[in-house]
Amino acid sequence: MQFSSLNEVLHMGGHGVYVWAAYGLTLLVLAINVIAPVLKRKTLVKELKRSIAREEVRNESGS
Repeated sequence: MQFSSLNEVLHMGGHGVYVWAAYGLTLLVLAINVIAPVLKRKTLVKELKRSIAREEVRNESGS
């Protein structure tokens, strides 16, 4: 399938809205699948550091 102009590529014979929406949603889902675990890992590391710090304080005060 060849297009003679950028407008034809975007319009895609009347189906452009659906095609580009599908591409957009796919890219959004892929981005979320990459970003969400990174953010979750940062949160988990912070929580673990706080937990370790609390345990150290408890151990010091209990000794």
